[in-house]
Amino acid sequence: MHILLLVPAAAAAAFLAAAPASAQGVRAEIHGGWDRVSGGGHDDGIVYGVGLGYDHAIGRKLTLGIEANADESSVKECQSAGTVRACAKAGRDLSVAARLGHKVSETGTLYALAGYTNARVTGSLIAGIVPTATRFSDTLDGVRVGVGYEQAISGKLYAKAEYRYSNYEGGTERHQLLTGIGVRF
Repeated sequence: MHILLLVPAAAAAAFLAAAPASAQGVRAEIHGGWDRVSGGGHDDGIVYGVGLGYDHAIGRKLTLGIEANADESSVKECQSAGTVRACAKAGRDLSVAARLGHKVSETGTLYALAGYTNARVTGSLIAGIVPTATRFSDTLDGVRVGVGYEQAISGKLYAKAEYRYSNYEGGTERHQLLTGIGVRF
């Protein structure tokens, strides 16, 4: 009896492995790239993180989905004046966004996203002839929009390229160019 259950399961697994990746379902990815944070001045660095999402097909060409991302950044900016030195560092960035995709080929999807983002900024102020350090941490709420392209590689694997723009409270902005690789379940 168990052998009768294994035959259809093996056939389904072989079909899924050979079929082009679908632009729908649960997905998980790692991504990284260029990060620019500005608010008074600007500095460039590297952003890297993970994402989890779900896309649902609407007809033959459209997908509608939701995604959540957790990212870290290497962006750090310091300024000095006399005996005062101030440094700020971009920390973790959490976001959730809706995503609308359009299949431009059997294995490629062009998409746009919009949602909420929350970034942490940490810093220090060192002042005085005998240096005294003051540390601070703050979180900034904002909106995120972006566009990207996702290409199936083989089976359930995909690669992506994406541009993100985030606008946070207090006049802080962020531009990011990312590439990533992921898997659909």
